[in-house]
Amino acid sequence: MRKSERHQLVRMMIKEEKLGTQKDIQKRLEDEGIFVTQTTLSRDLREIGLTKLKKDGQVYYVLAHEAEELDLTGFLASHVQAVSRAEFTLVFRTGLGEATVLANVVDGSLDSRILGTVAGANTLLVICRDREAAREIETSVKEGME
Repeated sequence: MRKSERHQLVRMMIKEEKLGTQKDIQKRLEDEGIFVTQTTLSRDLREIGLTKLKKDGQVYYVLAHEAEELDLTGFLASHVQAVSRAEFTLVFRTGLGEATVLANVVDGSLDSRILGTVAGANTLLVICRDREAAREIETSVKEGME
């Protein structure tokens, strides 16, 4: 099976089921007769743009663009480890490899308070419209983290 076909199958599984771990996804692929290593699957998930969603006590994968429909600050609060503000910029610390996926969600949110993002492996820089916008987002995210 070609990579693009495998990606499409994973997208379909994620939309139809609440799969919470890479093992769950790997098992579902095996049920379809597709065997991939954990390394390949991890790369696939990153390329597809999956992120984990925490909702109603459940944790499961969703396509990053589907997370856009959620409350942005609540979503960030459930995925970041720390947040700091400098003037009109916010710095979010995340788990390793999560900053890029979160950047996609933030950029896709079209929140008028946010101009754009820059992501590293575990650090997300969010450039806000002004100091007040940065302060609002910082406060909301910190409240959600408590």
